[in-house]
Amino acid sequence: MKITYRPEIDGLRAIAVVTVILYHAQVTFFGHQLFQGGGIGVDIFFVISGYLITLIILKELSATGTFSFKSFYERRARRILPPLFAVMLVSLPFAWIYLFPSTLIDFSKSILSSLGFISNLFFHSSGQQYGAENSSLVPFLHTWSLSVEEQFYILFPPVVLVTFKYFRKYLGYLLITSFLVSLFLADWGSRNYPAFNFYVLPTRGWELLAGSILAYFEIQLGHRSKNQTLNSLLPSVGLFLIGYSVLFFNDDIFHPSFHTLTPIIGVCLIIWFSHKDEIITKVLSSKLFVGVGLISYSLYLWHYPIFAFNRIANPMETGSFVIGFGLVLISMVSYFVIERPARNKNNKFKSVLRIGLLLLVTILLFNVLVITNNGFKTRSHFPAIINNTFSSLNYRAINQNGIGCHDRLGDQGFCIFNELKDNSGDIVLLGDSLTDALLQNFIEQVSKTKFRLIHMSYSGNLYLPNMVRVKKDTLKILSDETIHQFRGSFIENNVNENTYVIIFGDYNFYFEKSLKFDKDEKVIEYETSSFFTERDKLYLTDDARRLRLENKFKETLDQLSKDKKVILVHPSPVSPTHILNRIRVNFNDGNFQKNNYYLEDKVNYDKDIFRTYNAEILEFFSSINHSNIYKIDLESVFCPQEKCIFYDNNYSYIFDTVHPSYEGSKLINDLIFKEIEEIEENSTNEVN
Repeated sequence: MKITYRPEIDGLRAIAVVTVILYHAQVTFFGHQLFQGGGIGVDIFFVISGYLITLIILKELSATGTFSFKSFYERRARRILPPLFAVMLVSLPFAWIYLFPSTLIDFSKSILSSLGFISNLFFHSSGQQYGAENSSLVPFLHTWSLSVEEQFYILFPPVVLVTFKYFRKYLGYLLITSFLVSLFLADWGSRNYPAFNFYVLPTRGWELLAGSILAYFEIQLGHRSKNQTLNSLLPSVGLFLIGYSVLFFNDDIFHPSFHTLTPIIGVCLIIWFSHKDEIITKVLSSKLFVGVGLISYSLYLWHYPIFAFNRIANPMETGSFVIGFGLVLISMVSYFVIERPARNKNNKFKSVLRIGLLLLVTILLFNVLVITNNGFKTRSHFPAIINNTFSSLNYRAINQNGIGCHDRLGDQGFCIFNELKDNSGDIVLLGDSLTDALLQNFIEQVSKTKFRLIHMSYSGNLYLPNMVRVKKDTLKILSDETIHQFRGSFIENNVNENTYVIIFGDYNFYFEKSLKFDKDEKVIEYETSSFFTERDKLYLTDDARRLRLENKFKETLDQLSKDKKVILVHPSPVSPTHILNRIRVNFNDGNFQKNNYYLEDKVNYDKDIFRTYNAEILEFFSSINHSNIYKIDLESVFCPQEKCIFYDNNYSYIFDTVHPSYEGSKLINDLIFKEIEEIEENSTNEVN
């Protein structure tokens, strides 16, 4: 049974897709990213989908007493699959050209998971945090929302059918109860399991069910609001709530959670109270809004791969008018050439199905071959250095601040590995995201010993009070002092008598030394920077503040070293350029070998620069002396001769400007385990 066409719904779709695109385009104004809350466009889509799908189901059930699953899923297939297949097919050659082997494998896995409508689960399990810096380089990350919707479409109709037939009077209660359970679960999950909470149907379902509840009451009452006063006022309130969310929400707001009620209520107000004579309804029903709404699905499908491949191919460019124009043009072609013909009932479903199956087989074959052939490492346009550098791009997914460790820990603040019955001692890996970077190889190395590994990291916190940035994606939302006390208490009460505490972090991040570079990335000045103060308002540059921090750190070390062996790994490795981007730039210049010297010249700088940059840190650490404190100087690793080597003909040793790559972590960890081995040997000799 057909439902009455409402042009303002397409207008809402236009708002949803435009806000999402602006958010993903990372539009900035005077250094400030606008539309940081644009991601709520997806939430708008969810409400609209829940409303329309429930309206279709309940109208058919009310009119006929039954429901045709065949017709329902045929309509879904006609609408969703042909454009999706087209985007995937067009993306394949770009993936082949631009994606490195390990990234190409992940790309293929994401395609296959999207086809199975489980990409939301795939991206969560692979440690992909939506909104993180590297997420903008994942071409099909946006399909997570399609998977959530499809999972809803699979589960929801049978439940409604059974309830409508046998427990009809309880259907409204079921919808409202499910809505509340999902909402409260989402709010709790946003604080405890934020990444998982973001991706999955149980914590997203309430947004779809918000639309379902509107549809249920519309069917029950036979109409929407007839109150002219409310119809005149509340759509404007709804649009204000949506606009407020788009402009003032940001990545630090828990989402989805109670906060997300703001845009959801806004959408519901417009859907329920819109009226043909009301101004907001007229605007949303205008040709411009309706036109954008009609191509919104194609816009949504195409925008993310286009943005991602553009960023991969041109890492130093953020976007252009040409990209935006091309996106609109491609989406219009997609709508008129693919979407409309596929949905036209005059075109038999068998014909649509045959073409779809041909595309599906092609897509499946390509991606299965990519995975089984290990990303086709021998593609002639990739030099061996590229393959080596990118062979473990996702190696940090296991880290404490990443997904894997979160799910393994629950709400505890640590990870434990290599827990044996006859452990000879404990190694506590303590620090910030730099210790995350050590973790994967550290696990591999500690598994060859009888030591238990306890990993405690927290982004932006080097075991110093008042030096932590609290973000929604951290394991626990803790105050500055709480995280410090938690770590200290745990180490004091839960470790073996024979314990090594490894401390490693981005020391200059806390003590605020920075390099200045000219346009060619040559060092022109060394200075104490106020960069962090300007950015976060958390870091003070005055000498008194620095002295207090140094004293606090020394007090911590004195406490730990009373009955534990402390290994300080310092200084933090620093490269003045983003090596991976530099590789991409040189590679995409078309002559990697010719530009190889240029790359090394910019990345690998003189040892004197390294020493000057770290002078205050080195001086501070030289003042720390205790029989139980051992120091590892990373200059011997990264600056073995007159030049510091952060990149050579085989590997990149720094992942970005400061985090060790997997190969870099191996170099650092080799020194750590060598130091532990020597300490153990000396202790044994003393006993003997």
